[in-house]
Amino acid sequence: MVVRNGESIMDENRFSDYVLVIMKNLNLVIILYIAAVMSYSLMGYVQENTALEFLTKIHRTTIEAWKIPVMATCLFCSCLLLMQIRNASGYVLILKVGMEISLSYMISYLLGFSYTGIVLLILADTMKYFPKSKSKISFAVVVCMFYLVIDYDFLSSRFNIISFDTYLVYFRSDMRAALLGVKNIFNSMNTFLFLVYMILLVWIQRSEKERILCLNEQLNKTNEELQQANVQLEEYAKEAEKMVETRERNRLAREIHDTLGHALTGIITGIEACTALMDVAPEATKEQLKAIAEVARQGITDVRRSVKALRPDALEKYNLEKALLQTIEEMRTATNAKIDYQCTTDLNCFNADEEDVIYRIVQECITNSIRHGKAKHIQIGIEREYNLMKICIRDNGIGCKDVKRGFGLHHMEERLNMLHGSLKYDGSDGFMVEAQIPIRWGKGEKIND
Repeated sequence: MVVRNGESIMDENRFSDYVLVIMKNLNLVIILYIAAVMSYSLMGYVQENTALEFLTKIHRTTIEAWKIPVMATCLFCSCLLLMQIRNASGYVLILKVGMEISLSYMISYLLGFSYTGIVLLILADTMKYFPKSKSKISFAVVVCMFYLVIDYDFLSSRFNIISFDTYLVYFRSDMRAALLGVKNIFNSMNTFLFLVYMILLVWIQRSEKERILCLNEQLNKTNEELQQANVQLEEYAKEAEKMVETRERNRLAREIHDTLGHALTGIITGIEACTALMDVAPEATKEQLKAIAEVARQGITDVRRSVKALRPDALEKYNLEKALLQTIEEMRTATNAKIDYQCTTDLNCFNADEEDVIYRIVQECITNSIRHGKAKHIQIGIEREYNLMKICIRDNGIGCKDVKRGFGLHHMEERLNMLHGSLKYDGSDGFMVEAQIPIRWGKGEKIND
């Protein structure tokens, strides 16, 4: 099956539009031609003083000669204006087609039903721009029935209609044959253009259906490929997760082996030496025990540093707000330091990684204020400013005018960078740390703690 692409269908649509334009122009020429012949014939009868003989022959009166082409042209232009309405629907569309049919009837009546090809033009326009296929067929049937009804031979048997041949009697026989031949040629051209136009519409619809079928097949194929890709991505994600877990487990194992193993080895060796020296040299034993204590402290420091990245136990048990309150209360009890805590926003809408960072920043700052700053009063403030979470921690400790970024500050900056946050600190008056974290969960109202 050969599938036409979108550009080919657009070219065919443009060509069908050209054919429709040619049909409109041809219909105008035909209407003007027939109206001119009728008008010329009537004016000839008047000029030759045979009008009474003509009226006696047709058994009725006619309108003035000049009015025939003028009225026919105005009616046809009105019909063309109605055809320019493309986006009509429902009752508006029914009214539009009804008015077009009425105008075509008036034009045909004015021309003595000698030309009804304008109905084919209306049918062509209806078939292209009518939206629904079922309604399109119904309207096409109505228009076709109207086309059959307004036939001259059918109407002349019931009504007194002046035929085109009656107007041609005014002319010589050779001229009469020529004029009638031209009219028949115009009729044939209009019918031929109508058939070409309808064939183009059928071809365009067929091409469009083939194109839609092809697009559906491509879409189904793409969906299958996407599903396969999703399955592969899930497998890759699982493998990557296992690799990360293995790498982290190996890192922790190495760190614990290198730090705790080294510390325990030194402690065991020192204790064995103390056992041997205890009775012989008590003073040396004391010095040895001091060294062992130092090794143990260093070992604890190294182990803490190794497991620093693990999620705090408090966050495993409680939500973020309760975990912060518990940590603050523990430090108050253990150190007798005064810690003021104020939070003016909701802390229960964060992801796990955000909770970890907030908790670690507060925990690290309290520890540093007491251990290094010898602070007795610590102020902790958490607030929201637009879409930023701000954490500000101040103390009245000894401060540090020349701040050298150690492991704690460096570790806080690393965590904040992962959340696209920022860190500021100042040690000129006590010590102040301010952290800002972009909020992912959108806008929300502040609450008072």
